[in-house]
Amino acid sequence: MYYHFLMKYLSAFLLTAAFSIFLAVFYLLHVWYLPVDVVFYGALVDTLLATVVAAGLMLILRKRLRLTGFEGCLLIVVWLLAGYSFAISGPAVLDRSLSFYILEKLQQRGGGIREDAMARMFIDEYIPEMRLIDVRLTEQTQSGTIEIVNGCVRLTKKGQELASLSRFLRTHFLPKHRLLANVYTDVLVDPFANSPKGPQGYECH
Repeated sequence: MYYHFLMKYLSAFLLTAAFSIFLAVFYLLHVWYLPVDVVFYGALVDTLLATVVAAGLMLILRKRLRLTGFEGCLLIVVWLLAGYSFAISGPAVLDRSLSFYILEKLQQRGGGIREDAMARMFIDEYIPEMRLIDVRLTEQTQSGTIEIVNGCVRLTKKGQELASLSRFLRTHFLPKHRLLANVYTDVLVDPFANSPKGPQGYECH
């Protein structure tokens, strides 16, 4: 009985290790040699490929493994969840993280930047260096939430629905006592509350 369970655990461990290797290989080959439209979506594709290959290996070795069909399905679910966690916590964070940019910028500037110059640094350096506008417009276009027509960026129906959902979640489920600049505040629950009202000159006509 003990040997039977030991072999199950060993089989699951080895298959998961194989999945991890497949994911690493697919991801590296993808980012080094192939075009990537959106970093997060590309990592998800690599996850699916690694899962398919690992599942195929499990199928080939099914007679030697001590796993039931249900256990095999659970392993596949675990791999998909692990791959999703990798995609959103690894390359997506590295690609999008303002926190990492701040650390790298501080290092580049000799270890320190005046606090009152941080806002200017974001405008003058962060946006052009990271091509922030291009990156975000590309992501949203590929996601189907916006479309660019005659130089005008417009929400699609999917974008309208997602914006409404985001607004609802932000209003009701974000912290109402969040520490910002040594003060606990709820300003980010409704960030548009103090935005200028009326046309600002950049609206589409």
